[in-house]
Amino acid sequence: PSGVNSQLDSTIDVLRHAPGVKLVALFGPEHGVYGDAWAGDKVDSNTDPRTGLTVHSLYGKTHKPTAEMLKGLDVLVYDLQDTGCRSYTFISTMGVAMEACAENGVEFVVLDRPNPLGGERIEGRLVEKEQYRSFVSKWDVPYVYGLTCGELARMINGEGWIKKKCKLTVIPLKGWKRSMVWRDTGLPWVPTSPHVPNDESALFQVATGMIGEIGGASTGIGYPLPFQCVAAPGVDKHKLAETLNAYRLPGVKFVPVSYKPYYFSFSNQPIAGVQIYFTDPRRAPLTAINFYAMEALKKVAGRDLFDEAVRANKKFDMFDKVNGTDATRQALQAGKSAAEIVASWCETEQAFRAKRRAYLLY
Repeated sequence: PSGVNSQLDSTIDVLRHAPGVKLVALFGPEHGVYGDAWAGDKVDSNTDPRTGLTVHSLYGKTHKPTAEMLKGLDVLVYDLQDTGCRSYTFISTMGVAMEACAENGVEFVVLDRPNPLGGERIEGRLVEKEQYRSFVSKWDVPYVYGLTCGELARMINGEGWIKKKCKLTVIPLKGWKRSMVWRDTGLPWVPTSPHVPNDESALFQVATGMIGEIGGASTGIGYPLPFQCVAAPGVDKHKLAETLNAYRLPGVKFVPVSYKPYYFSFSNQPIAGVQIYFTDPRRAPLTAINFYAMEALKKVAGRDLFDEAVRANKKFDMFDKVNGTDATRQALQAGKSAAEIVASWCETEQAFRAKRRAYLLY
């Protein structure tokens, strides 16, 4: 659904009616062609009842287009709005589709789109061990990588992260600057998936998504504030807000909040905590918020989310895969502070910032 032009016309319809173009099939990533499948749900291939076109699912039996799916195609066009976060699977789909096109002699065209987090922000570690490489950590980029999808496609091709280089064409953006977050573009935001409903959702997804992988606290999913909160039963919301604001993290403010989630964890239970507001989205250290929030919960409410998860025999496979490493988990187990965990990313971030230069378009 995020594949639209500036007038909110679907790319499907734009291509169907474009002179000299024959649109013959649709390819659906996670959440499906129309964005109506929940995160992680497998999607079957089918026929689109609206257009009559074949829909090949790339989030079901296969994540990579098969030779049969690509048979007879001249070009596979990628037009998905991602969130600028490595764990969002659209960029994994992009790379494996590039590889499939290379293997089958099909050109791959990226209709480039703005990175909603901006093009300057780089945060987190690389994928450091192959055992933690997955569809939520496919490429050797930090958790927040500061590239448009077109720039990332160039890097995937150029760095040899796929078996064979594809014939790649990137249709560049006009007027986009690296300093822009989504609200600066003036473009409408179409929800890219069910829990990314508005133009700031990508910021919040990064800020609390890792907490969601540990559990023990609500991040606002199951309530109209997905990824925008950190709350739990029995928390003094005012003390939690004071503690988090005392860290003086730039560009962000924490405000007391109480609510009852409609579903998921703590369904219909009254919980309290903080709602996150970005006062300057460009400066806010998004990934760091996860760890400062966990630290503040421990200080204020005696809630060690990580230790609670360990005692509950919770598996940390997905947490490690999202982080691309077990180093973050080991740091939490060793009782490292949020500041120490965030500082440990610095060398990786600087090295990647230099490495990506060759692939920048803007």
